[in-house]
Amino acid sequence: MIYLLGDYTDRGPRSKEVIDQIFTLRSEGFSVYPIRGNHDDMLLRACSSIDYLRIWRSNGGNATLDSFGVEDPCEIPLTYRRFFDTLPYYLELDDYILVHAGLKFQGNDPFRDKEAMLWTRSQVVDSELIGHRKVITGHTPVSRETIKQSISTGLIPLDNGCVYATTAQLGTLAALDLDSHSLYFQKNID
Repeated sequence: MIYLLGDYTDRGPRSKEVIDQIFTLRSEGFSVYPIRGNHDDMLLRACSSIDYLRIWRSNGGNATLDSFGVEDPCEIPLTYRRFFDTLPYYLELDDYILVHAGLKFQGNDPFRDKEAMLWTRSQVVDSELIGHRKVITGHTPVSRETIKQSISTGLIPLDNGCVYATTAQLGTLAALDLDSHSLYFQKNID
């Protein structure tokens, strides 16, 4: 099984190709489980809000439009927009909660606040509220060393800022084997 933590758009020149790869993997029989990232959500909101369109364009949306060969997010083919619209905000596994940004642990239900799941930078985890599972997030780029040190903690931030290829300790795509706890880092090849 392959779990993906969001932001399939806006983070490079080939957003369409990223989604096509997910479609291809699924058609070849791989179990691929993507969740919604804030950039994917901004793309959806940009279709119905001029304010979100401006925000999205200033955060990489133009690269996504170029990738699809369109000028407006509503011109992105329906198959792709449906894909984004059906992405869950989080996934619950036996030992892990996978979420793009994080959970809001104020109150009794950390799964209630969808905006937090897309945008929070909080590193607070109340393990008791989530059945003593670990939280794995993307969204906030951290160093490879930070990711390595987090494996034994309740929060594993798995974003090494692949888009920031020229920044020290960033610039790789990070992957974690949930069975062996082995980490893998793939250098940005754009």
